[in-house]
Amino acid sequence: MKSNDWDVLISSVQIQEAIRKLGAELTEIYSGKKIVVIPLLKGGFMFAADLVRSMGIDLQIEFLGAASYGEQTRSSGEVRLTLDTTLPLADRDVLLVEDIVDTGLTLAYIQQLIRSRNPASLRTVVLLDKKTRRQVDVDLHECVFSIPDRFVFGYGLDSPGGFGRNLPDIVALKD
Repeated sequence: MKSNDWDVLISSVQIQEAIRKLGAELTEIYSGKKIVVIPLLKGGFMFAADLVRSMGIDLQIEFLGAASYGEQTRSSGEVRLTLDTTLPLADRDVLLVEDIVDTGLTLAYIQQLIRSRNPASLRTVVLLDKKTRRQVDVDLHECVFSIPDRFVFGYGLDSPGGFGRNLPDIVALKD
């Protein structure tokens, strides 16, 4: 795929400014608490890495992997757990970090899974929210950017076929 196949939707500068602000807010919220940050893989890894570096508190990191897209540009609706956490989450403050929410099916599944492990609290932060595609309600405590119903990739999100995660900006396929 060539750079003339997409438009920059959100620049790397905009992303980093917003993450620094969110990191400061989360530092205040979680000050003095034992927090476990759980990025959803694969797409949430870059957002989570920058976010935890912007937080001025001690924290632990676990990973969860879930898939509902395969090689499609739309969710299949079937959520598969591809990697599970290893730490017990009971009585811990959990911060779930997700790259994008569109239908909400994957996030709703993961939130239910984490709640079943009895955390002290569960907060979800999302880099991108595509509200027009929502099929189920999900608890979003912070959404960094709301985006239109376009297929996006870059900054951790992949294009069809699994490429494009390393782009510094969030880009959208041209219509």
